[in-house]
Amino acid sequence: MKTIFTAVGVAIALSSPVLAQSAAEKTGVNSVMGVSPKTEDFVTEAASSDMFEIEASKLALERSQDTATRSFAQQMITDHTKTSEELKAMITSGKIKATVPASMTSGQQNMLDDLKKVKGDDFAKLYHSEQEDTHEDAVDLFKRYSDRGENADLKAWAAKTRPGLEHHLMMAKDLNK
Repeated sequence: MKTIFTAVGVAIALSSPVLAQSAAEKTGVNSVMGVSPKTEDFVTEAASSDMFEIEASKLALERSQDTATRSFAQQMITDHTKTSEELKAMITSGKIKATVPASMTSGQQNMLDDLKKVKGDDFAKLYHSEQEDTHEDAVDLFKRYSDRGENADLKAWAAKTRPGLEHHLMMAKDLNK
């Protein structure tokens, strides 16, 4: 019986764009169903992801002696700082009606806190794994918005930014080998 109610709930959520908002994006339902995030959700997810990438990579520069990890981390700081600035500029200009979050999500903060607790090989393994996971999520987010987003300027920016994120994902996968 519970399965029937769950199936009905998912069907209702998919048939009503009003229900496919923040909760669906936070829980991953939108991603599983391939639904584009609302503009505010996209901005929140993209900006908080950039914050996590920058902070985790700063930590990697402090803790890692591995040349490949340090090079990757530096590129993450450079690239994600650039995308953060671009996103903020679009919002400041009025092209996008959204608010940049002041901090990363609690889940991202937890991942950063976990990174702070480990050192050496354990740090490298966790950093590499988190980078692959977060870039998979970012590629998915940017793909869904660039394909079906609401705001034309943001949609174009997501499409322009996605190849860089796909490159980051490939780099992260290479670190995990």
